[in-house]
Amino acid sequence: MSKFVKNLVSEHFRGRFDGVESALLVNVIGLDANCSAALRKELRDKGFELMVIKNSLARRATEGTPLEAAFTEAKGTLAVMWGGEDIVSLAKEFVRISRLPEYEGFEARGGVMEGNALSADEVKAVSKWPSREEQLSILMGQLLGPGAQLSGALLGPGALLASQIEKKADGAEGEEAAA
Repeated sequence: MSKFVKNLVSEHFRGRFDGVESALLVNVIGLDANCSAALRKELRDKGFELMVIKNSLARRATEGTPLEAAFTEAKGTLAVMWGGEDIVSLAKEFVRISRLPEYEGFEARGGVMEGNALSADEVKAVSKWPSREEQLSILMGQLLGPGAQLSGALLGPGALLASQIEKKADGAEGEEAAA
């Protein structure tokens, strides 16, 4: 391939990777064509992308981008998987798919998160983290929890006092009715 063509292809890939800060490097060797097409469709339906790319072209296309760290020591046939809300949702989807028997051989080879390279084991560890949505719900619970406790502490004695006054009032009305 001539240098001109390599530059055109790498610019095309650079455009596809534009705005991508986190990605996984996966192995798709062993998947037949039908299985690979089904995998790509399943990923595309969920907002993820999967692309097989030559390592030298990937290095050239990701030079100076956050994805550069993923390809510095990449060897062998690799596919790049990216998309989703964040790296955690990407890793969770990868782990879910890799456990399915029809995609046997689909395995992690590494990745990149915010410019830092990840190993295959680190990708599996990231999949166990809470997703962005789960983190926001945890944060909201932590923010609202003390307020709810404070509200209960302030309203509790007032409600107790109000119920005692109400009982006294009912008792006084009962005595007047009896007299």
